[in-house]
Formats: sequence, C-alpha cells, structure tokens
Amino acid sequence: MSENPYNTGLDRTPANYQPLTPLTFLERAASVFPDYTAIVHGDLRRSYRDFYARSRQLASVLAGRGIGRGDTVSAMLANTPAMLECHYGVPMCGAVLHSINTRLDAAIIAFQLDHAMAKIVIVDREFAPLMAEALELATVTPEVIQYDDPEYTGPGGMEGAEDYEAVVATGDADFEWLMPEDEWDAISINYTSGTTGDPKGVVSHHRGAYLLAQGNALTTSMAKHSVYLWTLPMFHCNGWCFPWTLSAIIGTHVCLRQVRAAPIWQALAEEGVTHLCGAPIVMSLIESAPTEEKRELQHRVQFFTAAAPPPESLLASMAEAGFDVTHLYGLTETYGPSVVNEWHSDWSDLPAPEQAKLKARQGVRYLPLEQLDVLDPDTMQPVPRDGATMGEVMFRGNVVMKGYFRNSEATQKALAGGWFHSGDLGVVYPDGYIQLKDRSKDIIISGGENISSIEVEEALYRHPAVAVAAVVAMPHEKWGETPCAFVELNAGGQVDEPTLRTWCREHLAPYKVPGKIVFDTIPRTSTGKIQKFVLRERASGLTQ
Repeated sequence: MSENPYNTGLDRTPANYQPLTPLTFLERAASVFPDYTAIVHGDLRRSYRDFYARSRQLASVLAGRGIGRGDTVSAMLANTPAMLECHYGVPMCGAVLHSINTRLDAAIIAFQLDHAMAKIVIVDREFAPLMAEALELATVTPEVIQYDDPEYTGPGGMEGAEDYEAVVATGDADFEWLMPEDEWDAISINYTSGTTGDPKGVVSHHRGAYLLAQGNALTTSMAKHSVYLWTLPMFHCNGWCFPWTLSAIIGTHVCLRQVRAAPIWQALAEEGVTHLCGAPIVMSLIESAPTEEKRELQHRVQFFTAAAPPPESLLASMAEAGFDVTHLYGLTETYGPSVVNEWHSDWSDLPAPEQAKLKARQGVRYLPLEQLDVLDPDTMQPVPRDGATMGEVMFRGNVVMKGYFRNSEATQKALAGGWFHSGDLGVVYPDGYIQLKDRSKDIIISGGENISSIEVEEALYRHPAVAVAAVVAMPHEKWGETPCAFVELNAGGQVDEPTLRTWCREHLAPYKVPGKIVFDTIPRTSTGKIQKFVLRERASGLTQ
C-alpha cells in the first residue's frame, strides 16, 4: 500500500495539535467574560476571573507540595465552590481528582483512599469526622485540607487539618498550569458502588471529559450564559461533566449544599435557573413541595433525569409546573450520561399514555459517543430491531473509560470484543431507540421464563397510589424464583396487597405478577438509585 500523500511533510506540531482538555474552557471563559458570574453560593457571587485565579492558586499549592502527574488528590465535599475549584485546580497541576461519595462508610472510604494512593485529601468540615475515621483504617497517610463552608453551621471538623481558604490564599494566581502531556492522560477516578465485591476505580481521561462536557451542552441545548442548579452530586461521575460544561458556555453554577425543596424553588425563581439534573426522586421532591414553598416560574426549566423512567403522572405534573423532562442514560464508565431520549416534535401530539411509553425509552447515543448498540453477548451480533429481543447494551467511543485502575482483569472483561459491556439488558426498536429491560443480575428467571423487573415496576407505577416501586427475585419452591415488589405509596395514597396484585394481573402476564408485595421505605444511594442488592437480601428471607 502506497503512503498517504496527505501525511507526507504534514506533521503534528504545537502549532496545529494540542491535547484536548476541558481545563481550557475555564481559561477562555475568564479571558473573554472575566466579570461574568461563574458561581453563586448563598450570598457569594464569584466571577470567572476569580474562579480561574483560585483554581490556579490551588494548582500552584498542590504543585509546590510535590503533587504532579499521576498523583491522586481526593475530595470529599458537598456541592460547593471548593468542589468546582477541585475539578480544575487538581488536574491543572497534572494530578488526578478522586471525588468521594459523602454517604459512604469509613471502611469503603479507606479502601478507596488506599486503592487510589491518595496523596492529599480535601474534605468538608461536616464530613471531616468520617474522614478521620476512614484515615484510621487506611494505610495511606495523606495531608488533610479542610474546607469550612460558610453555608454550613453544624458540627464537624478534624484536629490538625489545614484550612482550605488559608491554603488557597498562599497560591499563585498566575500559576502556569500544566496541559496534559497526552489527552489520554487521566483527569479523574470515580469508584463504582461496589455492591458485588470491592469498588472498581473508573479512570476517565482529558479527551473524554472535553468531549462529553461539550456533548452535554449540545444535547441539552444549553445556550450561552445558562444557569445550572447543582441538585446532582458533583461526586457522581464528576457531576456528569457539567463542572466543565458550564465554563464552555460561560454559564453560572448555582451551588446547593443540600437537596431540599424550599432552596430549590427559591433558586429556580430568584437565580433564573434554566437547567438541573437528578433522579426521579428529586422531581418528586420538587413536585410534592408544600404550596407555600413553590414559586411561579417565568420560564420553562429543563430537567434531565436518569435511573428509572418517571411515572406518567409525575411527568404530567412536572410539565404543568413548568419543567421539560428529558430522560438520559449512562454509567460511570461512560462519564455519566451518553444516551438521550431525543424527542420528536410530532410525538407531542400523541395521547399521554403513548408519550409516556416513548419517554420511558433510554434513547439514542450522545453526539460524542461513536457507537451504541444492543448485542448478543455470546455472539457479539446485534439483536433484531423488534423492541422485544433482549441483549446487552454496549458502548464504543471516546467517552468510554480508560479502564479500571489497577484491575486489568476487570478492564479486559469490560472491554472484551472492542465494546464496553454495560451489564444492562435492553431491546432496540425499529427507529433505533434502545430501552433498558433490566440489569443482567436483576433479571428474574421463573420456571425458565425471563421476567424483566423493570416491566413489573412500570405496571406498578401506573397505579395512582404508588410513588416508588422496586422489584427483585424472591425464592420460590416450585418456580425457582418469582417477583417480589417493594412499594412506597404517595402521600395520602391507599392500596392493599390484594388490590395491587389484581391491578398487576390486569397489566401483566400471570407469571409476571409479584408473588409478594411489601409496603416499606425503599433504600437508595446518595444519587437516588434504588439499592436492589439490599432488597434482594430482604427478599431472600421471604416466601410466597
């Protein structure tokens, strides 16, 4: 094969090739719109000039303490300005940001600190006692810097920790921060939930973060100077890359330390919030707020939700309240959401039940994701586009993780055959939209028949009294296992088990009807995901 003439004498040089990194978004925002408000937090208003300067100060301090390429800086913070600064300042010195879920226990935090080989920990005063407990269990001995959020007045603190503001004040606001040597360099590490064995450290790179951050703006139609409310934890998949997205569009971050209805409605009305993200439980919190806490909105607000599809009734009430809800889907391994339920304008003319069915689908790939498909995991061939044949949802592209840190076996398994194996089971419709049917570990096999827990949950959600439903397998002497439903009722909702089982029989094949329905509080993670592994443990001791 002859040499490509378009490569001859046309080489990569610093003039025509630079590694992609979302860190450049902040530099541009600060140089073009230095006085524009970047961050709102309580009474604080911080400009892009100051946001950039403080991030560089943090980077210079870290670099001065010997932190550089390949080192890990851990952050255990609420949705505060300090967490935003960590998303820039840590990688600006070449280091890797490790964001820690604030609701983990000390043992899991200790495991993460050791596994990530943390050199420095930046911790909120509220979570400092928990961090101290974790450090007692950990092998690593990182320096500890404590952030004292002026919006927090409760107990906390760690003896001997340095003050974050004092540390940043010693930094150089003109620090010449480091571009990545290669856009494939790691920018962050985020740990999976670890519900089956130890958590896995998902490594993300600068290129993927750059692309998904821009993909967020394109997918969500975020105009320049949009206002984003932080209801999604920034520790969750780096806030789905929105800490970097907002700099790209010169938007405003409205920080929210706690997800509560009153401050959400206040921010929506007074700060002009245009976009927010969260699980369906956040929608329920907004929609069910007392009348005196709700505010009349002068504009439509874009709400992006992941996890289970919202019930039809919740979608309707959110629309009436002024929210346009879009369903997203992704995993930590894909930098957060990389699939979107792109809405066709003519679908809005369909009856509400038909619209709800369409909204329940996860959708199609984000622009920066090269390929998305549902494949037979044994043959690696696409399943028929019939909306019925199940396979495994798989991803391929630049917004798929580098791999699992210090776990080559799990990395090879996850990326086998040139695709990222999500572990989610789904179908593809003739129009190319995918819909999840279950996690491979959550599928219920009753008498040899596969039962989708999601299908049973959808039937339960249609009942007006049901607020939250989760279905798992329960042992059955004859069939091996059968569905067991855990249900939370709406405020004032009333329905008993026989009535709800009759309802299910009207919407499901007989073998899919739950053998038992338990009315109880459903355990969730800090990001609103239902902890099915806890429910499976509960169901293992039940009988029909």
